[in-house]
Amino acid sequence: MLTVNIICIGKIKEKYWTDAIAEYKKRLSAFCRFNIVELDEEKTYQNPNTAQIDSILNAEGKRILGAVSKGSYVISMCIEGKMISSPELADKLSDISLSGKSTVDFIIGGSWGLSNEVKQRSDFKLSMSRMTFPHQMARVVLCEQIYRAFEINGNGKYHK
Repeated sequence: MLTVNIICIGKIKEKYWTDAIAEYKKRLSAFCRFNIVELDEEKTYQNPNTAQIDSILNAEGKRILGAVSKGSYVISMCIEGKMISSPELADKLSDISLSGKSTVDFIIGGSWGLSNEVKQRSDFKLSMSRMTFPHQMARVVLCEQIYRAFEINGNGKYHK
């Protein structure tokens, strides 16, 4: 059974987001081992300069890379990534599983994004949209899309 991890910066405090994530986690348990790994975010300065932002990205990037599973397929969520459809995500997860990888790590960075080191470690860069979403919403949408992908691959009725 495939292990799917979402490695993300920051914690979700609002009950409506945590309830939505818990629901998808429950649904995904039929298809995979599903985990969310929340890492601490760096303190952000008021009006940070470029060097401060780079420092934040590097510190968060080190924590992210430390949480990536050895030998996993890494998918980083970033704006410069490729936009794909739900069926294409289903195909990608199927292809990863068939390639012999047992773990997929999805990465969601902090408010400043992802460090270059994290992006370089990525096997695939995925963009949800050209629009910007709050990280909490992005996490819920990603959970839903992973669930949808497994339903598509299992010929379930969830995806229309």
